[in-house]
Amino acid sequence: MLKPILLVEDDLRDLELTLIALERSQLANDVVVVRDGAQALDYLFREGEWRDRPQGNPAVVVLDLKMPKVNGLEVLQRVRQAPDMRSMPVVMLTSSEEEADVVRSYELGVNAYVVKPVEFKRFVAAIAELGVFWAVLNEPPPGSRKAKRST
Repeated sequence: MLKPILLVEDDLRDLELTLIALERSQLANDVVVVRDGAQALDYLFREGEWRDRPQGNPAVVVLDLKMPKVNGLEVLQRVRQAPDMRSMPVVMLTSSEEEADVVRSYELGVNAYVVKPVEFKRFVAAIAELGVFWAVLNEPPPGSRKAKRST
């Protein structure tokens, strides 16, 4: 079984576009959607409504920066403080081009910072490439290997 992709996005329009793009890339990974940073932390730390989810980290966390309750930088900081999540790939997918946001994201250990393209076709292409790279092409660090498919 493949590890899921965790998509953390509060904007309904961007969420729909991202799901369309991931579907078009024909990834076999399930996509788990949460709508704010608090839900993302619950999922990752197996708390609240996610306390009974199977153990293990997602293949990649695609994280929006500006969200209600807990913002993307706070989520990233908590993730990087957890020993079993330090090497988990996290991609910041945001509309912010502010230098301070980019710098802070990398200081906290983000693996990639992607600014959401405005045009639909470019947005879909960027998300598809992102999904394929992190869920299929990227070789994860030792100890966080992709789950094997049962045959």
